[in-house]
Amino acid sequence: MSNASALSPVRLKMQAGPGQPEPSPALEQLYRGFEQELLVPLWTEIGDLMPPHPRSKASPHLWRWDRLVDLASQAGRLVPVGRGGERRAIALANPSLGGKPYATPTLWAAIQYLMPGENAPEHRHSQHAFRFVVEGEGVWTVVGGDAVRMSRGDFLPQAGMNWHAHHNAATEPMAWIDGLDIPFSYYTESQFFEFGRHQLSPAEMTTPERSRSERVWGHPGLRPVSQTEALPATPLLAYRWVDTDRALTEQLALEDEGHAVTLSHGHAAVRFTNPTSGRDVLPTIRTEMHRLRAGGRTRTWREVGSSVFQVFEGQGTVRVGEQQWAVARGDMFVVPSWVPFCAEAGADAALDLFRFNDAPIFEALHTHRVQFDGDSGAV
Repeated sequence: MSNASALSPVRLKMQAGPGQPEPSPALEQLYRGFEQELLVPLWTEIGDLMPPHPRSKASPHLWRWDRLVDLASQAGRLVPVGRGGERRAIALANPSLGGKPYATPTLWAAIQYLMPGENAPEHRHSQHAFRFVVEGEGVWTVVGGDAVRMSRGDFLPQAGMNWHAHHNAATEPMAWIDGLDIPFSYYTESQFFEFGRHQLSPAEMTTPERSRSERVWGHPGLRPVSQTEALPATPLLAYRWVDTDRALTEQLALEDEGHAVTLSHGHAAVRFTNPTSGRDVLPTIRTEMHRLRAGGRTRTWREVGSSVFQVFEGQGTVRVGEQQWAVARGDMFVVPSWVPFCAEAGADAALDLFRFNDAPIFEALHTHRVQFDGDSGAV
């Protein structure tokens, strides 16, 4: 058996067309020679390799929160948490990505569910991660021995290779969403994972109102003089909803007073940032909260890179490419790379959207581009 056949070689098709050679026995022989040596000529593939704009393998898709919670609750009764499975986390699988547990080609999103009194054991991994809480409280995540309260609206980032565990100190189950760069790490073959302790120490199984990280870094505009290094990921482990809500409310109030501080009319937005550098909280993931006034609408935009949204509060309508959905609290949806997106709040209340995407990756590669309302420039 030849090397080529053992390695499942590509099969080249001869076809006439603009810029293509005319089929002939000599060309057929040339192409078979390419196959045997595992070679692919650019002229047969350029349309797929270098299209005029990004063509995402992912599809726009919507997951309903009530259905996610119902299935997570069933899993809570049937599936234990412990070594082997590690987490009761249920990933969103984009219907166009071949059954892989990926929301987009670079982003992993899941609902995680912890029953009363349960502990998710300690581990660490090179993938960057966060937790976002759309409802409930009572779980503490313990990162490097620092117990961090998780409550509605809180955003909790965690850089790669940090030991972490979770414990539910409440009498009710709790669900939240996880976001990680698992697909990106997988495709780049850069992933590491290690098991930690099965049980935390009694000192770590506490329920403080404020974590150590918040006591050091959770003061807006202030940083300890002793901490001068710009870190690649945020050392602040909890961004509280009370602060996010206030920032969005003040943006819209200032707009009413005639100050241009919103993203567009009636559309306030804030980005979670690293207090040591002002950059994104994680090297591969950007996270934001958007608020639309009742009846308000975003501009239509598209960008290089993919996004996952979750409705935090309110109702409205979102359009992703040719898809349009009515959405409500907790619903999650995907916006693939270079697919147009816009959202509109219902007439009776504001619409709050939590968003995460992979923009830091493409900015680092100098390939990020955003287009608003038909404009062609990069933003």
